[in-house]
Amino acid sequence: MERFDGSFTQQEPIPEAGIAAALAVLRHGRLHRYNTAPGELAETALLEEEFAAFTGARYCLAVASGGYAMGCALRALQVRPGEPVLTNAFTLAPVPGAIASVGARPVFIETTWNLTIDLDHLERMARETGARLLMLSHMRGHLADMEALMALCNRLGVTVIEDCAHTMGAAWNGVASGRFGAIGCYSMQTYKHINAGEGGFLITDDAELAARAVLLSGSYMLYARHRAAPPAEVFDRIRLDVPNVSGRMDNLRAAILRPQIALLDDRRARWNRLYRVLEEGLAATPGLRLTERPAAETYVASSFQFLLPDFGANRMRAFVTGCAARGVELKWFGAPEPVAFTSRYEHWRYADPQPLPQTDRVLAGLVDMRLPLTFTPEDAALIARIIRAEVLRVGQAEVPAKVADENAGAAAIPLAD
Repeated sequence: MERFDGSFTQQEPIPEAGIAAALAVLRHGRLHRYNTAPGELAETALLEEEFAAFTGARYCLAVASGGYAMGCALRALQVRPGEPVLTNAFTLAPVPGAIASVGARPVFIETTWNLTIDLDHLERMARETGARLLMLSHMRGHLADMEALMALCNRLGVTVIEDCAHTMGAAWNGVASGRFGAIGCYSMQTYKHINAGEGGFLITDDAELAARAVLLSGSYMLYARHRAAPPAEVFDRIRLDVPNVSGRMDNLRAAILRPQIALLDDRRARWNRLYRVLEEGLAATPGLRLTERPAAETYVASSFQFLLPDFGANRMRAFVTGCAARGVELKWFGAPEPVAFTSRYEHWRYADPQPLPQTDRVLAGLVDMRLPLTFTPEDAALIARIIRAEVLRVGQAEVPAKVADENAGAAAIPLAD
């Protein structure tokens, strides 16, 4: 039996230019973004300017994390205590966590078989709750039909915040992810598309939202030192009305990140090559469903998802365990308890989640896998062979009668939307 011996958590090293820039910051000791020598431009201010140019946004703010960026976006939009905020049921815990952290109430929306937000359910819940905000999670890099989504939200009067933690460098019909909504939020955590260990961006074209975000992040009236921010008169109108909720990025992380922006196009090409090798290796595997990538979507495949919609819980456990024994680390979103980074909407009790039967059917057979760029195409081909072999082995195994009865509902899950 073939076995994979690589690591699913080992990232590429920081580029030499980032290491050199970080050492320069460490040597002069001015890590705080507003601690600069006369005539010096802070690494953080330059990073914001460069990322704004990369996305085409007018304004950009670098912050401590992607989760902070989302919370800051909600505060900038002046969310109220108890206010409903719509969001994907299929996402990761920091998204509803950001909503709950500002005292708002997450309202979860159903998931399609292509792992995007269900627009019909979105419209129904927007009308039922009267929500004025949608925290749209481009979970695991899957973009919804953004023209259709924005047309719906504009018609409903719903303002969109985009969680782009998994879509930095992605686009829909040529428009960068994060540029559709009022605010786009990004993450630079280790497993994201550029790596500072932690970090976040917030981008917008709205001058007042940008000014509010800068003040919220803890600018201490030093907002004139930002290069991708509105002019001083915008700040002057609101500077005494916005609280300081400190969450700044520091110059050390900014120095590490700046050289990585230029690498994003190459990283996208390399990630997508690995993704295509896996797609080819798993195509036509009995019982395994691949997600469809629309022609309008320019994706960055830093992870890989597939579905085993007919397996049921017993076979899913056996499949994940079998792959792990052969060195392939998979996450199953249908597990009854959260495991490490993998959890689902019903685990977030603070949000008072309501049952979502369509999402439950999707997550019951959903498998997720990281694709670090330390993998080669040959690694991806080997991983695909192992997954295919385990799907066939487990799928053909007999299931005890009692377990078969328990899993009977899963067998009725359709393979098409």
